[in-house]
Amino acid sequence: MSDMRLPGEAHALVRHTHQERVLRALRERGALSRGEIARAVGLSRTTISEITRDLLRHGAVVVVDTDAASRAGSGRPAERLALDPNSGQFLGVDFGHRRVRVAIADAAHEVLASGRQTYDDSTGWPERIETAFALIDRLGAERGVHFRALQGIGIGVTGPHPRSSAPHAPEGAFGPGFAAARDDVDVSFAERFGAPVMVDNNTRLAALAEALAGDASAENVLYVRLSDGVGGALVIGGRLVPGATGLAGELGHVTVVPGGGRCRCGKDGCLETVASVPAMLAACRQRGADVGSLDELASSTDPVVEEVLRDAARALGRAVGVVAMVFNPAEVVIGGDIARLAPVIVEQTSDTVGAELFPWVAAKPAFRCARLADDDGATGALAALFRSSPLLADYPEPAPIRALPA
Repeated sequence: MSDMRLPGEAHALVRHTHQERVLRALRERGALSRGEIARAVGLSRTTISEITRDLLRHGAVVVVDTDAASRAGSGRPAERLALDPNSGQFLGVDFGHRRVRVAIADAAHEVLASGRQTYDDSTGWPERIETAFALIDRLGAERGVHFRALQGIGIGVTGPHPRSSAPHAPEGAFGPGFAAARDDVDVSFAERFGAPVMVDNNTRLAALAEALAGDASAENVLYVRLSDGVGGALVIGGRLVPGATGLAGELGHVTVVPGGGRCRCGKDGCLETVASVPAMLAACRQRGADVGSLDELASSTDPVVEEVLRDAARALGRAVGVVAMVFNPAEVVIGGDIARLAPVIVEQTSDTVGAELFPWVAAKPAFRCARLADDDGATGALAALFRSSPLLADYPEPAPIRALPA
C-alpha cells in the first residue's frame, strides 16, 4: 500500500489499518525489531518508524531489549519491540437494567480484568455511563492496566438497539433514557477514551459469545437470556443475524399473555412481564411465597415457587416454539443466572416447545443452559471487536474507525 497522504477519515482508516497490522505481527511473533516488523507487514521502514513511534507514545508497545546478542557486524544494535502486557487494547461493556459489566482485553485477546457494578433500574443514562467509567478506572488501577492505546470499545445496551436505518424509539420506551442509550453512549465513550465505539443490543452480543463458546458445528441457534429483562438473538447459517433494522430476536417483547401486565415497552402481556427475574419474584410474592432474591427464587423448595418458574418457562416455550417452527434451529440456548440455578426452566421450556412442534423427534431442537455466566454480553462485545468469528462475516460494520489520538 502506498504511503501517500490521504485526506480526512480515509487517511485515519489507512493509519489504523497499519497499526493493526503491526500489532498483529507482534502478537503472533513476539518481540521484533523495526526492520523485522517492516518485512513482516510489507510496509516501508519510514512508515513503520511513524507507526511504532505512535504506539510507543500511547503505551501499546514497549522496548524490551536489543538485537545485540544476535546481530552480525559492528552496526548499532536495533531496539526490539513487544506488546505492553499492561495495555488494555479492547474494552467490552454490558449495560443491563440493574448493573454494568466490563471486560478488558489486551492485544493478544486475553482478558486482563473484568468486574461489575450495580445501579437502580430507574437510574438515568448519564449516571449509568459515569458508573461504567468509575468501574473501568477502578479495574485499571487494581490490575495496573492503562487505556492509552485502546483499539476499540464494544458496548451492549438493553432493549432493541436499532441501527442507523431504523426508526427512532420514543423517549422512555424500554427503560429510562433509551434514546440517550442509542445516541449518546458511543459519543460519551469515544470522547472519554478516543477510540472507535460499536454499540448493539447486549443479548445479541451475549449470543455471539455463547455461540463462540459452544459447538462450532452448530450453525442454527436460538439464544434467549432471562435476567432483569428478556432478550433473544438468532444465529442462522452460521451468521449472527441483526435483521433489517437491528431488531431480530427480540423475544422479550412478543405478546404471550393477551391483556396481561404492562411492559416497560408500553405493550401489555410481553414475555418480559412473565419470564424476567423481577416478574417471577413479583409473581411469587403475589401467590404468597416469601422470596426476595434470585438465589432464593432458584433454591426455594416451595411448590408455589416451582409453579411460578414452570409458568414462566411455559410462556417462554410458547414464544420459542413459534420461532422454532419458522426457523427450525438445531439448538436453543437459555442464558441468565436463573437458567443456570434453576434447571426446571430449561426442562419445562423444552417440554413446552416439544408439544408445540411437529410430532416427530427430528423437529425438536436440542436445549441447553448457556455455558457462560451473566457477563457474557461484555465478552460478546469483545468478540465483536476482535471480528475473528465467521458469525460476523455479514454483520454490519461499526462506525468509521479513527486513528489513535495524538
